[in-house]
Amino acid sequence: MAKVAVGCDHGGFVLKDSVVNALRELGAEVVDFGCFDESSVDYPLYGEKVARAVADGQCDAGVAMCGTGIGISIAANKVKGIRAAVVTNTYMAKLTKNHNNANVIALGGRVISPAEAAEIVKIWYTEEYEGGRHQRRLDMISRIEGGER
Repeated sequence: MAKVAVGCDHGGFVLKDSVVNALRELGAEVVDFGCFDESSVDYPLYGEKVARAVADGQCDAGVAMCGTGIGISIAANKVKGIRAAVVTNTYMAKLTKNHNNANVIALGGRVISPAEAAEIVKIWYTEEYEGGRHQRRLDMISRIEGGER
């Protein structure tokens, strides 16, 4: 059973229950880093919590949610080893796992519905990384992340 970190700000809170339920239906253990209601909070805090849980090995993957998914993905991507991708549809969910091996996906509560979020998460969670030519590109990203030229 995989452990999946979940976190959101107030803009992504509308998606959280659907995402958590979809992950649990697939047999994932969910670690909920908040937020826990629609009170205004700062998305970088939750993006970092999800990303650090994944980068540190506490969780196998993560789902971060804010109003658009953009801000929280930027915050998550500041953590070394994280490949967070904003996903707005099932095609993106499939390819971000197949080609980019995204270990965090970011969703927007003002961009997609809770039902769409559940479908996106199901596809991303169940798809497999293809490796091959894609690994060369991920290695390039790792070199950039490490400051190499």
